[in-house]
Amino acid sequence: MGSVAINSVPVQASDDVPTVCAISLLAAMLANVLHEGLGHAATALLTGTKSGVLTTVAWSSDFDSRLVAAGGTLANLAAGMVFWFALRSARGASVRWRFFLLTSLAFKVFVGTGYFFLSGVTNFGDWADVIAGLRAHWLWRALLVIVRMASYFGAVLVVGMGLVRYVGVPRNEFRRLRRLTLIPYFSAVLLVCAAGLLNSIGIQLVWQSALPATAGAKSGLLWLRYYIPKGTVPEKRPHGIDRSYVWITVAVTLSLVFVFVLGRGIVLRR
Repeated sequence: MGSVAINSVPVQASDDVPTVCAISLLAAMLANVLHEGLGHAATALLTGTKSGVLTTVAWSSDFDSRLVAAGGTLANLAAGMVFWFALRSARGASVRWRFFLLTSLAFKVFVGTGYFFLSGVTNFGDWADVIAGLRAHWLWRALLVIVRMASYFGAVLVVGMGLVRYVGVPRNEFRRLRRLTLIPYFSAVLLVCAAGLLNSIGIQLVWQSALPATAGAKSGLLWLRYYIPKGTVPEKRPHGIDRSYVWITVAVTLSLVFVFVLGRGIVLRR
């Protein structure tokens, strides 16, 4: 009696949505605190001001400079490099930890490169303050747009390749790719907007700063799956993101602090 070969159909790894959401929220909070807290507030406190108010949408003090205005973007890009190297070195870490590193990388490089476009087109935001008063102002605005287009697309490629190669999501698993990019995007938008509604500096900063910096700058997550280079393959066997009550508990706790404490604003003094 002959043997019968049975074709096996590969089954996509499954991901726990609450845990993916929790990891995304933690990455979003870290990116926000690095931008506003380290990039703007710490730079201002170290270079001139004695005190100021830090919220999730802005830093406000009586001292401003081009360095303070550029500090948020520079902090994002520097942190993005750190997280890129950390992700590449974390091959033996859990898939949850690798996804956190990847999502943190995405939030930092997308916001870091996205601010150039916002300021170049609208003449508002951090880099509008950096180039304010410079000669040939229109040329500087045009350069910001050009730099953004090139650097942002490069960031999309880096994040997309990282998601496949280091997190281990095959580029042909469109459902997983969509889930692991859309959940971080909408989690970040909802979190930052919720916290921004409570800020003490001005409600207009929600649509002037919070929305452009999240819904706009992080929009690469919505379409990066279409630009992952062919030939990019996972370095490890794909594994799904399992339920983790530790990640969920930490995310819920810190989200409450982020929204109701930092969202309202805290005073920092040198």
